[in-house]
Amino acid sequence: MRVLVVTAVAAERDAVCAAAGPCDGMTLPGGHELRRAAGLPVALDVLAAGVGPAAAAAGTATALTAAALAGQPYGLVVSAGIGGSFSPGSGAPLGSVVVADAIVAADLGAETPDGFVPVTELGFGTVAHRPDPALVRAAAAAAGAAVGTVVTVSTVTGSAARAAELAERHPGALVEAMEGFGVAEAAAAHGVPVLEIRTVSNAVGPRDRAAWRIGDALTALTGAFRTLPGALTATAGPAPEPEPHRP
Repeated sequence: MRVLVVTAVAAERDAVCAAAGPCDGMTLPGGHELRRAAGLPVALDVLAAGVGPAAAAAGTATALTAAALAGQPYGLVVSAGIGGSFSPGSGAPLGSVVVADAIVAADLGAETPDGFVPVTELGFGTVAHRPDPALVRAAAAAAGAAVGTVVTVSTVTGSAARAAELAERHPGALVEAMEGFGVAEAAAAHGVPVLEIRTVSNAVGPRDRAAWRIGDALTALTGAFRTLPGALTATAGPAPEPEPHRP
């Protein structure tokens, strides 16, 4: 299986590559650099596509299209990086790993006098992608990760009031990030399964940079990707029997 891993920034990309040893570089159309990790049982290509759902969707779509045109399509796309926890004291503590069982656009919709209305209730598109449960379970078990909703926002939450609003709107949300839904939209358009793996660097809410643990989260990201190839290999099952030779 070939796996495309999409991060926002180079530090996250490098943390994923650190799980596999040296990564070779290649340039995609549009100038994005793709890092290829060859030292794992599952081939990982790692792309830092930029911050936010639009950049993530565009970079993911570019990489998927280039691979398909080269006759080497991907079997899985993983949105990966650090994020903020809605429950840092319990469900997703700082430095921990979360695998999304739902990838949700937290604020895609309309504000009305009666409150927020998701875009689906307006009759357009979708606001959630649900990864294959077997893949989620395997990845989470291998990494010792929590499982729950990861919400995608375009503006990072910076107040307790906003954090409470999102938590009420999305019960069960463990982590806030900025790219997963964009990655999932591009993957769905290409018919490729998706996962989202996040490691927790901070609490969602008031921006207390002194309390952030970005180094710990990046180290945890490396650890999670050391376990992912084994989890994917296990869920893939035995290789199919070769076709018998016919003269």
